[in-house]
Order: sequence, then structure tokens, then C-alpha cells
Amino acid sequence: MQEQMIARAKALLSDSTVDRVLGWKVGEFSYDLTPAVFESAEELDNEFVYNTFSAANLSKYLVKQTRKGDGKVLVFVKPCDSYSLQQLIKEHRVDREKVYIIGIQCFGKTDLNKIKADGVCGISSITETDDSIIAETIYGDKKEYKKYEVMAERCLSCKSKKVVIYDELIGENGEVLDSNRFDEVEKLEAMTPDERFAFWQNELSKCIRCNACRNVCPACTCEKCVFDNDNSGVAQKAAQTSFEEANFHIIRAFHVAGRCTDCGECSRVCPQNIPLHLLNRKFIKDANELYGEYQAGEDADSRFPLVDFTFDDCEPSVVYERGGNK
Repeated sequence: MQEQMIARAKALLSDSTVDRVLGWKVGEFSYDLTPAVFESAEELDNEFVYNTFSAANLSKYLVKQTRKGDGKVLVFVKPCDSYSLQQLIKEHRVDREKVYIIGIQCFGKTDLNKIKADGVCGISSITETDDSIIAETIYGDKKEYKKYEVMAERCLSCKSKKVVIYDELIGENGEVLDSNRFDEVEKLEAMTPDERFAFWQNELSKCIRCNACRNVCPACTCEKCVFDNDNSGVAQKAAQTSFEEANFHIIRAFHVAGRCTDCGECSRVCPQNIPLHLLNRKFIKDANELYGEYQAGEDADSRFPLVDFTFDDCEPSVVYERGGNK
């Protein structure tokens, strides 16, 4: 697929349909891919990479890219990325007229942390076959995994293989899936309040306030984040109390409620491996149960439940009638 993507990008650059391409390139290591902008055929040939580690959702980078000049930017979107991009266009954060979108098939991405957690140290290279991932180390060791064994959690619980917005496709478009993505949320709901509080206190205590989750999140596009306010007392610093630990993540989750497409980028980039996506999934699950099924980014026109009042909206009592300690 990489060859097809490069060839198509070069053609669109050549005929001036676009003047730059947003994709992925190798970072510090061969398996450390990072978003990048390519402006020539030579750059595409030498640096563009698409493989099992092209996990980054490119949609948020278009917020700034579409403000640069009058030309169009070509972006490659996986199915989950396309929901984020459509949501950003719906919110007028990305100018649709300045984007050429190519949708690409995705069969799941590899989670490097799963390989490291298996005790593989000093990784020198990782190669991909049709159904396996092979990790080699500087010590001469080699370990092979079935793809599903080291696949990212968000891919194992993928909600959709369907690219919802595009100008053209490479590969076949898929369908919305019957996902199991709320299974972990239900396990948390089954806990007592004290157990659930202890779970989140333990997880959030790991936070170093690096802001990676906020910076990568397609739903976090404020020009000035409330947590960057120098008068707040919490700007750009690690939490000092358990209250501050929870404060940042709970407020951020509330800010993206109803707009989060569940792309999982927050958990992917967290250096402390905090399952931040579970907070957002809980809100999505609650909204679905209280207001009816809704998927952010699924279409270009619908309003998300929290800004779309109807006379059929649930009343506060409904929350309690749902029962238990949820």
C-alpha cells in the first residue's frame, strides 16, 4: 500500500492539485514513526513511510496546515482518523476546501509497549509480514508475534473500518463494526464507588502533566487552553495533590464530551500508559444510553447531544433511575 500512496501523492503534487502532503516518516528509530509534511516527490521517495507503526491520527495537524497559504494539503486518513477529521470540519476547525482526503484501509496497528512489556529490550528493528511482527534486538535475539498479540487496544476494539469522508480511496472501504469497546467501561461500572475511585486515583497518580494527551487530541483545539492560564496556579506543572491529579483529566474529558470520536490517541501517546480513553468511552456510553446512539464524526450535519436540546431529552431523575453506582 505504501507504494500506491506515494505514487498517488506524487501525481497530485505534479498536477498541482495539492502543494504538500501530510503523512508519516521515520523518527528516532525505524519503528518510531512521526507525522510529517512532504513538499516534493524526492521527499516522498526518501522519507514517506506507511506501515504497522503509522498509528498517529493526522487530522489535528490540519488545523494549522489549512491556515497556511491558499494551496491544498493532501492527507491520508485511516477509518478512525476520518471520524476525527469530519468532526473538525463540522466544527469549522479545518477548512474542507483546502484538504484533499485519501482514505486508506487499516488492518490494525502494532503497540510497541506490548512488545516491551514482554521483556524484549534493546530493540534494533521490527519487521512486518502478512500475519506476524518480528522484533530483533541489539543482543542478537529475535522474537515473533502474531499480529493480534501485539495489536493496539483501540484496534482490537475497533468501532469501524469505514472511511466516512474522502475524495478518493486506496483499497476497499469497510463497514461500521459491532465493537466490544465498552466492555472495559462496564467492568469499571460494576465496581463499587470506592473501588472505582481507587482505580482512577492509582492511574492518574502516574500523570506527569506532560500534556501529550491534550496536545494530540483532535477535540482539543482551543487557541488558549484553560490549563495554560498563568493565573490558574496549575499551568505547565506536575500535580501536587490527588485533587490536581484528577482535576486536569476530568475537566479535559468534560471539554471533549460529545465530540470525542474515540480515536484513542490520548492513551497511545501517554508515556505513563494511563488508559485515558476509558474516561471518554464512559461519557460516550452514558450519552448513548441517555440521549440515544450517537457517534461523533460519523456525518457532516448532525449536532451532538449536549448541544441539541429536544423535548425528549432525559431529566436528572433518569440518571438515578438507571440505578446502582454508575
